[in-house]
Amino acid sequence: MTTSSHVDAPSPPSSAPAGTARGARPAAGRWRSLAASGWPPAALLAGLTVAALRHYGVPAGVTAVFAAYLLLCVALPGVLLVRALHPGPRPLAEDLALGLTAGYAAEVLAYVAARAADRPLLVLLWPAVTYAAFLLHPRLRRHWRGGPRPAAPRWWPWFLALTGAYLVGWSAFTCWRVNALTWPAAGAAHVDMPYNLALIGELRHHVPPTVPVVAGEPLHYHWFAYAHAAASGWITGIEPLTLLLRLSVLPMLMALAVIVAMTGRRITGSRAGAVLAVAGTLLVAAPSLYAGANGLLRWTGVLHVPWNSPTQTFGALMFAPLVLLVADLLTRPGAGRARWALFALLLVAVMGAKATYLPLLAAGLVAAAAAGWAVRRRPPREALAALGMTAAALAFAQLVLFGGARQGTTVAPLSVVRATWADLTGAGQGAVPGPASLAATTLLFALCWAVTWCGALGLLGRPGLLLRPPVAFTLGMTAAGAGLMLLLGTPGDLNQAYFLQACYPYLAVLAAYGLVRAVRRERWPLAAVAGAAAAGMALAYLVRELCGVEAPLALGRPEAELYLPFAALLAAVVTAAGLLAVSGTSNGLYNVDLLRDGGRAGLTGRLPGLPGDRARGWALLLVAVTAAGVPGAWQARVLSHLRGGADVNISADGRPDPAQVPRGALAATRWLRAHSLPGELVATNAHCQWARRDVCDSRHFWVSALTERRVLVEGWAYTAANLDRRPGGAFLDAPFLDAARLEANDAVFLRPSAEAVARLRDGYGVRWLVADERAAGHSARIGRFASLRVRHGDYAVYRLPDADRS
Repeated sequence: MTTSSHVDAPSPPSSAPAGTARGARPAAGRWRSLAASGWPPAALLAGLTVAALRHYGVPAGVTAVFAAYLLLCVALPGVLLVRALHPGPRPLAEDLALGLTAGYAAEVLAYVAARAADRPLLVLLWPAVTYAAFLLHPRLRRHWRGGPRPAAPRWWPWFLALTGAYLVGWSAFTCWRVNALTWPAAGAAHVDMPYNLALIGELRHHVPPTVPVVAGEPLHYHWFAYAHAAASGWITGIEPLTLLLRLSVLPMLMALAVIVAMTGRRITGSRAGAVLAVAGTLLVAAPSLYAGANGLLRWTGVLHVPWNSPTQTFGALMFAPLVLLVADLLTRPGAGRARWALFALLLVAVMGAKATYLPLLAAGLVAAAAAGWAVRRRPPREALAALGMTAAALAFAQLVLFGGARQGTTVAPLSVVRATWADLTGAGQGAVPGPASLAATTLLFALCWAVTWCGALGLLGRPGLLLRPPVAFTLGMTAAGAGLMLLLGTPGDLNQAYFLQACYPYLAVLAAYGLVRAVRRERWPLAAVAGAAAAGMALAYLVRELCGVEAPLALGRPEAELYLPFAALLAAVVTAAGLLAVSGTSNGLYNVDLLRDGGRAGLTGRLPGLPGDRARGWALLLVAVTAAGVPGAWQARVLSHLRGGADVNISADGRPDPAQVPRGALAATRWLRAHSLPGELVATNAHCQWARRDVCDSRHFWVSALTERRVLVEGWAYTAANLDRRPGGAFLDAPFLDAARLEANDAVFLRPSAEAVARLRDGYGVRWLVADERAAGHSARIGRFASLRVRHGDYAVYRLPDADRS
């Protein structure tokens, strides 16, 4: 920035025209000011994102169109909305993150109304009306400029850009490199991707939506993320496949990271706490101390494969500003009623994006109300009001949006522990652990959680901090998340763990708060803290290498080996804690006074045993134990992806070999999309996942996904009816419930006849057939009774004759 000395200094002699030298100095100052701002790191991040997307098949022009849509149709009107409803000084990055979230929420609600009116592009009315209101209304016009921006250290924009770069890299590693945009490579995508794509296609053409892969089945699922993708597809013209696999999720992740940083800074009161909160959310997971890739629960604050579950990622983003807003409502109750309008908007968005968060929000508000009662002898009205709104939203979601469906969820205490034991021992699903094994695996969970979030113990130095409304709210929310995960059971994928994962960013904030409090209270220099963190990481690697236990256990290996590395880690921590308790930190450790006086370390033989010295040692021990979780988690996560099979969420069991992907499926189904009406029903003989030949795994969704049409019967694995009939049991290979419908569907492909065609057309309303001609029993006689319209490779598309022509 230009200083007064620069302006007042006399210009050196020069033959240049008068004023040139004086004008050059302010220009130089402006360049220095620009370099010190957040624009250079933002520009570098944008360049990296464009280059990475281009490398993975997205032209720069398409990225530019999507970025323009995101800025002009979502983020900017959302920023205006947030500034009006929740004013306050915020840096531009925080303004954009909150605005993007509010914009998503408003866009989804606007799109639902527009799509229901059969005019999807009317969704553009919401940004247009917002712009008009903020241009024409005098009291709103000032929000275009915004308020004063608080000062931030120069490194802060670079930290946010580095976080964004990590998210780009991790997206490329976990999704873009293994999910292609061209056929047949796209057919090898994770099994959930075509299901997500089918739901986007459903929301592109129908509101209210139903299950597109089983026509007429109610959609009892969180579908707001798909409504956003459908809206963005209508506005930009970008293919839904590109939006799903390349574009939609990345801005959600970046906005989530910024809002978590805001929450961390708000609760901890420091940028260091914000950095630790973001790092804990994105990087720290329950440690794996096995030599292989298996661990207990490697999820972080966002899924380590966030692209596979856009509903969880979208829900996490909608929930993050809601937590921030609740903290503001509880700590500044008289700061304006307009905040309640923003709270209601975000609450409705969370309800449809991922209702998993609603019971957690309610539990946190109950805890905050109880803390307020303990401190002031009366519950805070704000907590009670928010709790009432949350209860209403939860009831509406369960009874109306989800129709009371359980989605296979049952009360099954410790089912996640039993499944983990079966996975680690190699006993296979269905094996039942004995009482001792169940207790030992439960203790493993508790130990991993203690390692991951032990930083929160630093708050015990001032127990009154636990009654602060934001802290009590977070503790109540996370206790509910852990409790629900251990209490409930779901079939197959252990989806009850989403309850704990939903709380992960806020546990990271609490752990960061405790660490910052402990380290600052004892005034440890950065060198000592870094040394403690390095020691903890080294301990994790040492334990894993020395124990050498691989999971799942090889045949004949004793189960006790599973617990050996964790017992060794626990023994090391207990030994260190015991030494601290007996001798204080000065015995054999760096002299505290020398560390304070410039960081010159020296050994001392004093044994003062002073409580202050012990407290300093406890602070470093918390840092070391927390750091031990980082390499233990990342070794498992990276190996899972590189080995391509150690984690069912990333490779799976589900990915077919290229030879198993049918040729021509994309061309045939896209032809049908272009030559049929959205309301016309399709029948297909493709029901089973290509990668499974031993049984019929009914997770086949590609026909609906690529045609954007409803299918009479395609894949039924994820329907509520299928999940609820076998609570807690196997569901992937369960037969279809409506045997008469399936028989009528398949008869046309196996035993074609005029009667079979008439039954399908007149009884069920089918107009088109999509035939996978590789299927067993497929008959070439279909063409006698239906009109062949196109054939590409292994796929053929037929049109059923009209009733009068047949």
